[in-house]
Amino acid sequence: TFSMVDDLADDQMQVPYLPTVNPFLWEVGHGIWFQEYWVLRHALGGEPLIDDPDHLYDSTYVGHEMRWYLKMPGRSEVKEYGERVRDAVLEKLAGDPSPELRYFALLSIGHEDMHQEAFCYMRQSLGYPAPSWLSGPPSAPEDLLGNPARDVAIPGGRVAIGASRDEPFVLDNEKWAHPVEIEPFAIARAAVTQAQFAEFVEDGGYGRPELWNARGWRWKQSSGCEAPVYWRRADDAWQRRVFDSWRDLEPDLAVSHVSWYEADAWCRWAGRRLPTEAEWEVAATAEVASGAFTGARREYPWGDAPEPSIERANLDGDGGGPWPASAAATGDTPAGCRQMLGNVWEWTASDFLPYPGFVVDPYEQYSKPWFGCRKVLRGGCWMTRTRMLRPTWRNYFTPNRRDVFAGFRTCAL
Repeated sequence: TFSMVDDLADDQMQVPYLPTVNPFLWEVGHGIWFQEYWVLRHALGGEPLIDDPDHLYDSTYVGHEMRWYLKMPGRSEVKEYGERVRDAVLEKLAGDPSPELRYFALLSIGHEDMHQEAFCYMRQSLGYPAPSWLSGPPSAPEDLLGNPARDVAIPGGRVAIGASRDEPFVLDNEKWAHPVEIEPFAIARAAVTQAQFAEFVEDGGYGRPELWNARGWRWKQSSGCEAPVYWRRADDAWQRRVFDSWRDLEPDLAVSHVSWYEADAWCRWAGRRLPTEAEWEVAATAEVASGAFTGARREYPWGDAPEPSIERANLDGDGGGPWPASAAATGDTPAGCRQMLGNVWEWTASDFLPYPGFVVDPYEQYSKPWFGCRKVLRGGCWMTRTRMLRPTWRNYFTPNRRDVFAGFRTCAL
């Protein structure tokens, strides 16, 4: 977490007000506070390590706009606070921690991992350099698909989605595995590429209201967008901004930084549709034999082992950035779907809603306030941490967000 901001000058830490970013010092402090609150104070009954941290860093009470007006501790004080919390937590975890302590430690680590990813797309939003540890061009395995646009047929039937009860840690919105009825469908082997999306742009897709749903068209008009957010036209060719530099559009890269509205409009233009989140999870995990579901589920898209590695999935920032949508054959599902973990988050057609029998976890603000007003994304991106990612993990954002490392794959109508 510290390495996400250590290379920034003091004036870069003072970010302008934007709905999709936080002041860097506030966000670092919030992550530290979250671990102190849930591990040291909630699970262990300890006292705060600094004066009144809740009124500084509790996001439930410190609204987004307020974060620019707080009298904040300085950079060195925030780092010292983080080191004290980290060291105290490590001390408490030594030996044989209780199940409760393990749960809240894993919750706080996952929360911090999410904010590390957010730091990365905040730097992209602001046009800052890439984090100092992210050096060199992306390096993808050289095993590209011959025809990434080909569909994979998935049978219909009754199959389970959601987290199993034997998982060591899951979030409340994943609980629990439950049966759903799936109609047969066909899903693309790979995510939509920048070249495929550029065809939509060149065909006037941003100027054709019949391709957008009503809310999407209103968003498109109010935003004034005519292409993905970090694209520009230069000498009759498209370029995209990567942190603080511009480069020619890489045709084979999975398109990223597109909103749900843009993904939905592309689908209408192409005569396709977004998968539901149930379809996405079934394509990623369900075992099929003789054209029918077996009832078994894989732990990862490629099988139950081994765990994700750089050959199978573009995660943890280790791949240097987004890869071509057709890279990493060893991460394929048995049916041939590629990159269902890592590279870019994938929008689905589904609204973010509770699963049957939903019960809120102790951290009540994680899921419950956002049901019904966001869209589900699946699969993680190149900056998502391996240790927290599961095919059952449900990310969620409002449909207008395009700062996130999000793209999409499609289904046949």
